[in-house]
Amino acid sequence: MAERERSIHEMLKDTPSMNDSCSSVHTGTEGGSNMVVGIGLCGSISSHSIGVGGGGGGGAGGAGAGANMNVGGPFNAPNSLPLRNHSAPTTPMSPTSPTSGNGILTSTDGSGSLIRTSASKIDSIKNWSISTYKCTRQIMLEKLGKSQRTVDSELEAQIEQLRETQRKYLSILRLTRAFSSHFQHVVVTQHALADSFADLAQKNPELQKEFTCNAETQRNLTKNGELLLNALNFFISSVNTLCNKTIDDTLLTIRQYETARIEFDAYRMDLENTKPEVTQSATALEETQRSYAQHKDQYEKLRADVAIKMQFLDENRIKVMHKQLILLHNAIAAYFSGNAMALESTLKQFNIKQLKSPNAVTGSWLEQ
Repeated sequence: MAERERSIHEMLKDTPSMNDSCSSVHTGTEGGSNMVVGIGLCGSISSHSIGVGGGGGGGAGGAGAGANMNVGGPFNAPNSLPLRNHSAPTTPMSPTSPTSGNGILTSTDGSGSLIRTSASKIDSIKNWSISTYKCTRQIMLEKLGKSQRTVDSELEAQIEQLRETQRKYLSILRLTRAFSSHFQHVVVTQHALADSFADLAQKNPELQKEFTCNAETQRNLTKNGELLLNALNFFISSVNTLCNKTIDDTLLTIRQYETARIEFDAYRMDLENTKPEVTQSATALEETQRSYAQHKDQYEKLRADVAIKMQFLDENRIKVMHKQLILLHNAIAAYFSGNAMALESTLKQFNIKQLKSPNAVTGSWLEQ
């Protein structure tokens, strides 16, 4: 019994005091060459002490070899585990961050709206894929003669006539451009020829009168040719605007109308195919009817738009072409008949500016 009490007393002496252990942070591992570092936290700031004890000799030797020292210079940390509070969260938490009942944080930075946007995009892609499939199937069935298409005979005849008119106007436009290009080369040649005659008139006194007469003739032809070119360019510009802008705008609406017609027929065929089926659910049938009604309204709206646009286009086309055809006739007739005054009056009548040709000869400032 006495030996047991003595061994317990020795064990108690080997343990550190309560004052030292309650205010110290211990780090390190047991055994061998590891070190125990104790930093006093209960004392004043100026009296921090570091206790270093070698762990090689076991309990009594390691605890008795400790030495107190004041830290005055830079402290080199031992090769041990870093002092870290593992209970601190790695992500800062806002005091206003909401938490659910089980402690899980919920986001308040708009991720919910992002999810809704992604869902709406997926729905749009899904609807587009279904519509594209149905329209492609409808086109194939129409070409194979296995599906009936909605036909508006009067409107489709007007559309085909408009496309044929555009093709013919584009042919006139192409030929007029070719004529203008060739005639411009003629005018340039006449101008060069007038310069050559004038130069020879200065160098050949014996033929000065003849060369001067030909030079004046070519200059007059050049001047009238430039007036005719202005009339041709005005005609080309007006017809080009009519064909490539005004008619194209109406044809764009017609293409939208044709697409709406295909969609309408595709959903109409779906509705007709779902009626005989008894097993079809009421929700699916109601959705099919709603889609059919929606595409029917769109088809009828575009059909009315096409009819109105074609009516206005026809009136505008007649007015524009009436003016341009009179201009072209009067300008060409006046030029080739040699009536310069009638050619100038034609350009004034249609408010065409007489553009100066780059090859035109400008007089001296003394003449001005």
